[in-house]
Amino acid sequence: MKSVVLGVAIYFVIWWMVLFAVLPWGVKSQEEAGEITQGSDPGAPAHPLLRHKAIATTVISALLMLIGYAIWAAGLINANLLPVALMPPAN
Repeated sequence: MKSVVLGVAIYFVIWWMVLFAVLPWGVKSQEEAGEITQGSDPGAPAHPLLRHKAIATTVISALLMLIGYAIWAAGLINANLLPVALMPPAN
């Protein structure tokens, strides 16, 4: 159970980091698009495409998680390589 919760937590962190990397993709400001909405900032996105970016973020994050897990499962990275501060407490 602990490993599932840890996996979900790691995926959550990866997902948010990837989201912030994906957010600027294909963004045009309202000023660039020539569609300035009254009362909004001209630098605001004209069409943010958040659904597409959420899907791309989910797919990229899943691939990164699978690659990371494959590296861990293959034994290329183990707990001995982690800094002492990041190691879980011994039971």
